[in-house]
Amino acid sequence: MSKKSAVIYPSSAKELEALGQRLKDARLRRRFSMQTVCARADISRPTLYKVENGDPSVAMGIYVQVLRVLGLVADLGLLAKEDELGRRLQDEALPHRKRAPRKPRPVGETDG
Repeated sequence: MSKKSAVIYPSSAKELEALGQRLKDARLRRRFSMQTVCARADISRPTLYKVENGDPSVAMGIYVQVLRVLGLVADLGLLAKEDELGRRLQDEALPHRKRAPRKPRPVGETDG
C-alpha cells in the first residue's frame, strides 16, 4: 500500500519552503549541526532534511520539535493570531437590533 502524499497549493508550498529555509538559517546561526538537532528533537537526519526543505509530508509535531530545539517554539503563538477575516465574519453574524423609528413630538410638547 502506497503512502498518500499531501496535496497543497503552490503558494502554500512556497510558504513551507520559506519556513524550512528559516529553520535551517536559525540552526546555522546557532551553529548546531544537523546531528545535534536530530538528537535533541529525536528525529532522523532525512526527516530534518525534509523539514528544512519544507516537505509537506512531515507532521506538524516534527516542526514543533525542531522549533523547540532552536528555542523558537514560542513563535507558534503567532500563527493565526490576528484572524481579521474570522473576526469580520463573526461580527456580521451578530444580531442587529432593529428599532422602530421615533415618533416626532408635536410642537410645544415637552417631557415632564
